[in-house]
Amino acid sequence: MRVPMTEYLVIDLESERWVCRVCAHDLGSAHDNYKPGTLVYDRDPREIHQPIIDPERYEYTFSPDPTYCRILEYYCPGCGTQIEVEYLPPGHPPTVDLLIDVPALRAQWEERGVDAEEVHNYGPGDDAQQQTAALRAIGHVR
Repeated sequence: MRVPMTEYLVIDLESERWVCRVCAHDLGSAHDNYKPGTLVYDRDPREIHQPIIDPERYEYTFSPDPTYCRILEYYCPGCGTQIEVEYLPPGHPPTVDLLIDVPALRAQWEERGVDAEEVHNYGPGDDAQQQTAALRAIGHVR
């Protein structure tokens, strides 16, 4: 059974692994952080939040200072779906935003006796899965 945890992440309870909901790429043990299994793009915050006032004339431009802030974007290595984004101080390790008690999760869903993906049908639909299949067919996605 696969249990949706976020819009783009599920936990496969048989294998106890994090899995991309779009392409089923394995992202690592569900007992650990999924982020080491992703591709990470370390963004300059000025790319996202451009200065409101002229940086040539003013020290403070209402844009985050890259010496104090960085933006980490996490992507599925299989299909390129963006899974998470976080703002961190430079040098700070990625946060652990989900730490799941997998045996307790399994027990809860076995007790409920329903398919978790049918009950929680938010997130990418057939269109996302069809698009990934088309990209895989032409060799753009593993």
